[in-house]
Amino acid sequence: MLDILEIGKRAREAAKQVNIAALDVRNTAISNIARAINESRGYITEQNEIDIKNAEKGGMSPAMIDRLRLTGARLDGMVKSMGKIVMYPNPIGRAESGTTLDNGLKVIKTRAPLGVVGMIFESRPNVSVDAAALCIKSGNAVILRGGKEAIHSNLALAEVMRRALSDAGLPEDTVQMVENTSREEAEKMMKLNGYIDVLIPRGGAGLINAVLKAATVPVIETGAGNCHVYIDAGADIDMAVNIIDNAKTSRPSVCNAAETLLVHEGIAEAVLPKIKARLDKSNVELRGCPKTAALLGDCVIPATEEDYYTEYNDYILAVKVVGSLDEAIEHINKYGTKHSEAIVTRDYKNAQRFLDSIDAAAVYVNASTRFTDGEVFGLGAEIGIATQKSLVRGPMGADALTCTKYLIYGDGQVR
Repeated sequence: MLDILEIGKRAREAAKQVNIAALDVRNTAISNIARAINESRGYITEQNEIDIKNAEKGGMSPAMIDRLRLTGARLDGMVKSMGKIVMYPNPIGRAESGTTLDNGLKVIKTRAPLGVVGMIFESRPNVSVDAAALCIKSGNAVILRGGKEAIHSNLALAEVMRRALSDAGLPEDTVQMVENTSREEAEKMMKLNGYIDVLIPRGGAGLINAVLKAATVPVIETGAGNCHVYIDAGADIDMAVNIIDNAKTSRPSVCNAAETLLVHEGIAEAVLPKIKARLDKSNVELRGCPKTAALLGDCVIPATEEDYYTEYNDYILAVKVVGSLDEAIEHINKYGTKHSEAIVTRDYKNAQRFLDSIDAAAVYVNASTRFTDGEVFGLGAEIGIATQKSLVRGPMGADALTCTKYLIYGDGQVR
């Protein structure tokens, strides 16, 4: 088992080659990964089942086990996303702008690889493949550190990917998985200055906050997802029911699932019983304000202040009846995590005010928050949803893993 310093050294050496590798070499490596996953389905599934059984023995919730599971459809999705990443335009070497100075110097602004990307993530083993492929596409080496709950799945995927890299002529160490899942090793990784150029945490608020506090390596903050759906007065009721049902129940363990429902008091009596009837089919627990309880009865658990801050990742939904659009906006900007927020409305002005006033990476009108996804947005895949306001924001594809590089052509000019 390699320690994190040795992994960092190997990543830095590998980065020297992948940073300058031709596009066709990088694309071949990604295509090789897709083929290798297809050919190794039995082995990957076998290792994933070990993690699933351990999670069940440990009392992990069904929603979180779903997050961990690699089904045939999810393996298909991983392979499909590799194809999309291959087809995505080359993110490095692209000239963004250029000018000729008065002294004759030609200055061209281009995109270049970051170098070595560190990734600390929880539960979902498919993240390791998406992250690796995006880093390869953008000319970066990557160090992956998943959680102990997915260690067998992650190591199997890393083994498959490393063989695929070698077959394409890239160093195996372009992709490395940290086998030691201890907190101490993770903290060492957070301080691996000189070896890791940027660190991307992906998981719940606890993980992200721990990395932000402990890291000395630059961090891109990604999305804890306390997402909201607000139903405006006069909204289409059937549309509202469909949207909140999809946003909450289609996959509650992911970061773009809705965690809080806000309902205008002018439509609450008409829409809340229909929403409850739909959510009852998925056994969603409701934690609501007194007005919600008055309309729906004893089935509503009284919501606390903490409930409105919580990313449940489960079949639980906080509910609040609000008196106005302004109250809804204020609530979202206070309790939200700047990830994805939605309004259901037939009022154009209210829709525009919501779009302008909500501070989030993705803001929706009459659509589910579940669409916030790099693949859905045409990026092939994503390495995370950035919720910060510097460097990048929103779903991060290959472009987000590059930086500015100026190329200056002269003819003997001195200053």
